[in-house]
Amino acid sequence: MADAKGRDNWMHTSAILACIANANRDPKKKPTPFKPGDFDPYLAKDRRDEALEVNDMAGLKNAFVKTKEGATP
Repeated sequence: MADAKGRDNWMHTSAILACIANANRDPKKKPTPFKPGDFDPYLAKDRRDEALEVNDMAGLKNAFVKTKEGATP
């Protein structure tokens, strides 16, 4: 029950935070409005549980390691 109470409280708080952030945002710098889920720590924890599993490190190496042109990683 304590977890449900905390989730409910954060649902309300994150909605208020999103309203404040949208009222003060610069549409040129951030064209998309904030959503309450952007401020809810319970939803962030749920999203972390859906993390991708990496089976091939070569794909990550190619994505994040810069090499000189013509050289193989």
